[in-house]
Amino acid sequence: MSQAKFDDLRGRLAEIADLGKTMALLGWDQHVMMPRKGASIRAEQMATVGRIAHTKFTSAEIGSLLDDLRSWGEQQDYDSFEASLIRVTARDWEKSRQVPADLRAEMSRSAALANQVWIDARANNDFKTFLPVLRKNLDLRKRYIDCFDVKDEPYDIVLDDYERDMTTKEVRRIFDYLKEHQAPLVKEVAARGGNDSKPRDFGFEEQKAFELEVVKAFGFTDDAWRLDPTVHPFASGTGVTDIRITTRYFPDHLGGLFGTMHEFGHGLYERQVDPSLERSPLARGVSLGMHESQSRMWENLVGRARPFWRHFFPRLQELFPTVAGEDVESWYREVNRVEPSLIRVESDEATYNLHIILRFELEQAMLNDEVSLEQLPEEWNSRMFDYLGIEVPNDTEGVLQDVHWSGGSIGYFPTYALGNLISAQIWEKIVADLPDLDASFEQGDFAPLRDWLGEHLHHLGRKYTPGETLERVVGTSQIDPEPYVRYLRSKLADIYGIATTAA
Repeated sequence: MSQAKFDDLRGRLAEIADLGKTMALLGWDQHVMMPRKGASIRAEQMATVGRIAHTKFTSAEIGSLLDDLRSWGEQQDYDSFEASLIRVTARDWEKSRQVPADLRAEMSRSAALANQVWIDARANNDFKTFLPVLRKNLDLRKRYIDCFDVKDEPYDIVLDDYERDMTTKEVRRIFDYLKEHQAPLVKEVAARGGNDSKPRDFGFEEQKAFELEVVKAFGFTDDAWRLDPTVHPFASGTGVTDIRITTRYFPDHLGGLFGTMHEFGHGLYERQVDPSLERSPLARGVSLGMHESQSRMWENLVGRARPFWRHFFPRLQELFPTVAGEDVESWYREVNRVEPSLIRVESDEATYNLHIILRFELEQAMLNDEVSLEQLPEEWNSRMFDYLGIEVPNDTEGVLQDVHWSGGSIGYFPTYALGNLISAQIWEKIVADLPDLDASFEQGDFAPLRDWLGEHLHHLGRKYTPGETLERVVGTSQIDPEPYVRYLRSKLADIYGIATTAA
């Protein structure tokens, strides 16, 4: 009887997973292929699919099956597919059922409509055009939060959507540590000076060719992946054999390369999920923080490392005459230059988390009505100067630079910084297990790293909580900022000659 009910549950969840992947495909098409005038009908399509998926998932039938299977699931091995599926689905169902289907549909519709408005507003440096859709998305998020019993802070509800069990209080504690220990690094480096960048010219076609060579060395294959241009890069797909990453190109720097490596990290996580978890709530990364640890790892711990460039720099010189006369050491220092910048996704490792802290604080202020949306650009610019010492020249390079708020993704930003910290924790374990990793990279062999991640992390999918997953990988369930600060100080001491330990 219990096995039959489990099979019934799994079949229902498979259909719901298919609808979720259909939403992902509609979203990918919207950002990559859809003509501008398709925005309004696409919004209705996404609202319809979202409503159907939400209604199916929050149905009384799913709830009844979960109730009937709860004790049976607890009798199964904790690590089994059956126990994990029941455990994770029950938690998701309890949260999702508190949100009305019409509200969920309206959130999908509003996000889809707002995206094209944001693209135009960003292109035209016109925050006033974006303001009404931002207000709509924020109001919908507030209505969403009101569906729940807020025990501490409203922001906890949206943060939990992206990083299960994480609290605003804990993020604040971690960020306070980073302010205390990471911000001084930036000042120490600034006092040293030097390591300036040079004017460059990078052809778009050559960039595309080089980026494909890099990600194919990492593990990208033409039969399971796509790489396409878009306004704001992201990763998506419909399953472990359909991974879609996006990028963008710039004429005077290789920021697009690092973005492509970043999105590859996201894609690889999904690509290496155990195929037996497909068409279930378990068939994806465990949290956005863990996901960002993978993207930031490939972007920075691999892509900004000396061994990586010792392998790829000769090819870079072949494709781009602008670096033909350079040496690999000067290039390594250039791509690791610390310099406060306007754009989050182009910022260096030392200043990146400060960009996230700014957004984290502004999102709380918006939800708590502590800042008017009309004054948001001014507040943004003020904090950019306070944290990074930068004057923001326009809203395109300021408050309009990120896609997230157009999609209603309030609560997402902290996961980027958490991902940085987790990546360093995992990296220390990887280096201990793979002492010849640098030599492998210098030979262009990234399989040892890729395979290690698949074996120790990726294949788990979403079977466990984020804390349980982290503990299985590194031995502790706690996100620890110290390894990341230690990594940064060691790297910057080598490049800039700052002290290897804090004063």
